[in-house]
Amino acid sequence: MAGSPPSSRVALAGVAAGAAAAAVLGSAAFAVGPAGSATGPVLSSRLRGAAAPGVSGPAANEASSGSSSVAALSLGSVVVAVAVAGRKQRVGAKRAAKVARQQAASSSVATATLKDFSNSLPECPATIWKADNIDIDNLPPVTTTGPLIIDALELGDALQNNSNSNKDTELQWFKAQRSKIMAQLQDHGAILFRNFDTTQDATGFRAFYDSLELNPCLDPIHTSGLRKMEHKKDAVYEAVNKPSLAQHLVGLHNESTCVKTATYGAFVCFKPADEGGGEFLLADGAAIINDMDKDVLRRVYTDKIRISVSNLDLNFIGALPDEYKEKTASWFQDLILKTVAPKFDMDLEMIYGTDKSNPYRLQAIEHAQSPINTHPVTGQPVWFCNIHNHSRYLRDRRPCTVPEVGMTDVYKGDLSPIDYNDVAHINTVCERNIKRILMQKGDVILLDNYRVLHGRDVFKGERMHAVTWFESCGKDNVRAGETKAKTDDFMNSIINKTI
Repeated sequence: MAGSPPSSRVALAGVAAGAAAAAVLGSAAFAVGPAGSATGPVLSSRLRGAAAPGVSGPAANEASSGSSSVAALSLGSVVVAVAVAGRKQRVGAKRAAKVARQQAASSSVATATLKDFSNSLPECPATIWKADNIDIDNLPPVTTTGPLIIDALELGDALQNNSNSNKDTELQWFKAQRSKIMAQLQDHGAILFRNFDTTQDATGFRAFYDSLELNPCLDPIHTSGLRKMEHKKDAVYEAVNKPSLAQHLVGLHNESTCVKTATYGAFVCFKPADEGGGEFLLADGAAIINDMDKDVLRRVYTDKIRISVSNLDLNFIGALPDEYKEKTASWFQDLILKTVAPKFDMDLEMIYGTDKSNPYRLQAIEHAQSPINTHPVTGQPVWFCNIHNHSRYLRDRRPCTVPEVGMTDVYKGDLSPIDYNDVAHINTVCERNIKRILMQKGDVILLDNYRVLHGRDVFKGERMHAVTWFESCGKDNVRAGETKAKTDDFMNSIINKTI
């Protein structure tokens, strides 16, 4: 759900041996969903204005509106390798000059004055909930959506007006345009930066976000281990590149739990999947609720939802003498709630048998929350729910090899099942609003985590995408007093080394 951890789950292992569950208590906001292509237009390596075979409507600076994305749906969920021949005549000279500058420029941007985040990062800020009394029948229209595309090749003289290296010039431009860029982000929800030299490596990516005065923070479920800290000093996480997860679709989600939500995020491509796939999935939460059937929307809003993030089958309890079953079940329930669940900073309840499949299945379930929220700044109502990523009904209908301990599910607030017809409708609307972006090296997608949802399609081969999460924008870190003396990497390290 809006709040649910980001990608696989928190595995609770070693139970049969009598040890406390310890591994991956499921990531909710980013939980990995099974493979299968989401529907929607593709923004590939083509530049803005290039013809895209099989996609209706160019990915223009003003990203396709809700109506244009619906029109594009009729073409199906085909991922196309977009031709750029028509564009080459217009930008060929600029591209050639750009390559020459890249070869001449230094391989990294000097960051001697930048803070080293290796040992400390601010906690992810608390989720801002403004979900009461939303008028489902009178939702405000969505006038602009994302992604807005900012292409270095179209900035012309703005990046050619001094004798400094191209990277220095780009950083000066980012600094000068910071206020405008952040205003555009608020309007569109996401911005795709393309063809910039600066963001080709982690050091340059750090310089990019620093020039915008974005203040990094921990991932909402840093300790889950889903995301490894790839470049600690620059607060850069890897973005679900693990080979074991390559054939799982990461469904739409906000990087959030019920209790913590990153304000902004920036995804960067250092290497696209060398055998194809791995498109970045982006959807406007405001557009989704405007596109949804009002009766379905009203039901899920009234009922609220609860997300189960992990299953732990303690079947050995059933083999115990009757007089020990209840006490043993309660002991494990209490042990996991007190020792494992707190590591994940999620508002969890440990409940047996919720899915009715096994009386000794202990599920870690988030408390009830609204699937709709309002943007903390603009007040725009938005879909703030990870059902597209976490619904077992949807996962069971996609190729999926996630072990049972990591399977997620979504229930009503009273833990009864959500009608499958409603889940299917929500899935259709989510996929209808997905923009598929085939990122190339150096591409950055800056997103407003309260406005848009994101995901990742399946891929083959090696891939290196990364992400940094931000708690605020401005010279001062608004939560500096909450910075940990040392980032808690214990569970993150253990899980990444053993799972």
